Amino acid sequence: MAPKTRAQLAEALRKRDVPDEAAEAVLSRFSELGLINDEAFAAAWVDSRHHGRGLAKRALAAELRHRGVDSDTVNEAVERLDPDQEAETARRLVERKLASTRSLDPQTRTRRLAGMLARKGYPSGLAFRVIREALEQEGIEMEDDFP
Repeated sequence: MAPKTRAQLAEALRKRDVPDEAAEAVLSRFSELGLINDEAFAAAWVDSRHHGRGLAKRALAAELRHRGVDSDTVNEAVERLDPDQEAETARRLVERKLASTRSLDPQTRTRRLAGMLARKGYPSGLAFRVIREALEQEGIEMEDDFP
């Protein structure tokens, strides 16, 4: 079984009709013993999903909130990501996708690459900067009015 947040375990107990008092007692005891640790879960989640899937802070925060992690813990976990590390991950993602777009015009390539980065939670400013850099390395000059 994969690690779960306190909220996920509470929901699982509710689905099994465990009385609220008993569920709270079990969850509290598990927390005391360190078997449930939302902070550790969030930190591991951010590390795993950023390095494995290339997700940015915004997407990681949304996933953690969806799993019931409180906002303070979410913010603490995603702020561990260094902005330079996030930019480097965006560059790697663009480099991997770049080859499959070579037959397309620069605007279409930019749109597809920006869409891919947006789905992974990258802000548009960072996305367009990284895309522009990658295309310029291929000798393609972007128009000034294009982001």
